Amino acid sequence: MAQLVREQHVDVFVSGYAFGLQESDDACLDLLFPDDFDFGTFLSAHPGRVDVTSAGHTHTASVTVEVWDGPAPVRDPAGWEQQAETDFESVSGRVAIWSMDVGRLDALITLADQGGSWRVRISSSGRAEVRALAESEESIEAVERYLVQFWPAASSSLQGAGGLN
Repeated sequence: MAQLVREQHVDVFVSGYAFGLQESDDACLDLLFPDDFDFGTFLSAHPGRVDVTSAGHTHTASVTVEVWDGPAPVRDPAGWEQQAETDFESVSGRVAIWSMDVGRLDALITLADQGGSWRVRISSSGRAEVRALAESEESIEAVERYLVQFWPAASSSLQGAGGLN
């Protein structure tokens, strides 16, 4: 059974209905956030980058990041409005969070002491509510919530874990 290695909470400024998770050492990437962002899908992947389409234009989302030593447990899908899974490559073992308007945020996600291949599952709730508040003049914080779960890709193939792509 997989064990949780680390967990962190990050408040992510979402702008233009989007944010991204990108390899921290972006000098090694050919395509940087937000180039080729696909607004038509909840989760899309590029080498060293995962893009997330939010349901709200401009707000602060609550993001919990979990790093596991094996396939992360799938949380009850009834609690999430969206869920998707994909591959992620990291050369540094660290992930930066990007916003459309402000660029790279200060927070870093540590996956490991070195690079490697990972699976990532992203689940989201509060989407309908943040969409309904979009016309509001109020500051919107922690209405849309995300759970981002990373685990080594090799452990998925060893245990035959299926994806949600």
